[in-house]
Amino acid sequence: MNPADNAALNAGSSETAAPETPASAGRAGGIAGDILRAYVERIERLEEEKKALAADIREVYAEAKGNGYDPKIMRKLIALRRMDQADRREEEELLDVYRRAIGMI
Repeated sequence: MNPADNAALNAGSSETAAPETPASAGRAGGIAGDILRAYVERIERLEEEKKALAADIREVYAEAKGNGYDPKIMRKLIALRRMDQADRREEEELLDVYRRAIGMI
């Protein structure tokens, strides 16, 4: 609450609020508002960057699709490349087991 808000709340009352001290400035409920605001602003900037990157990625997939590549398969390929080789091998083996179990192979 800023000093003007304090004055408005205390208008007409016989009690006056103690002036805000520099140590308590920007604090509410034990939370440093300036530090919290800095975190929130950083997150907001990063969210904006994330949106811009997502748009760039969509454009690349659209370009690839225009050149005859299947974006769905490309996404799967990228996911597989992110995986550790042992994890990828295990997933492929499990997928084969499951395919056999339901008669797909």
